Amino acid sequence: MERWQNKVAVVTGASAGIGEAISKDLLKAGLIVVGLARRKEKLEKIRESLPENLKLKFHMHKCDVGKEEDVLSVFKWIDNELGGTDILINNAGCLKPCDLVALDNTEKVQETVNTNIMGVVYCTRSAYNSIRERKSNGHIILINSVAGHIVPNIGTDLPSFNIYSPTKHAVTAMNEIYRQEFKRYGLNCKVTSISPGAVDTDIFPEECADMIKSTMPLLKSEDVSNAVLYVLGTPPHVQIHELIIKPMGEMC
Repeated sequence: MERWQNKVAVVTGASAGIGEAISKDLLKAGLIVVGLARRKEKLEKIRESLPENLKLKFHMHKCDVGKEEDVLSVFKWIDNELGGTDILINNAGCLKPCDLVALDNTEKVQETVNTNIMGVVYCTRSAYNSIRERKSNGHIILINSVAGHIVPNIGTDLPSFNIYSPTKHAVTAMNEIYRQEFKRYGLNCKVTSISPGAVDTDIFPEECADMIKSTMPLLKSEDVSNAVLYVLGTPPHVQIHELIIKPMGEMC
């Protein structure tokens, strides 16, 4: 991780769970971290929990990654104030249970698409251009899901996760498209998709969270963060294209 010392890493969905764990581990590894989330008050609590020597390296911004204007504004600030983005962790994710055939599902489905697909598009585009303009090295990491490789059969006891799995399948395809485009334009930037199985976070809706957490083996947020550190620590000539991690005993 020596080559990333004092480099700038942007983490989306940084206010809790996987994003919080990644942010803290990157700070401990010597990076400057910009945490993005819709809940700035939670980012402030994270900052207050940090040792004094790390607080100055943790920058917070309220940002809805599904809104292009939010993303453009925050990446412009990063370019102007911190010199640009070197690493992007596309972690923000959304899961809104409802039937895909329901007549009243438009808002929930659209929010999931905006966050899980368009958020990746907006943030990766901004990070790409920051890396390209400075002719620097970079790494884009997409926090994907095993649901981006299969459509889990959740049975009838849980509500439908509707468009969530299709959005994660899109991320799997986008990972390869980014690899091809970075190569085409000669960008010295890696891209990696990390696909965890079920993780013990608050992404699960309240109506089924207790059932999921009591009946399924789960990863911890720190397990995903360790995977991020692993792929960032690979030598310059090694690119981890796809990494799937599951809790022992997972059914999918």
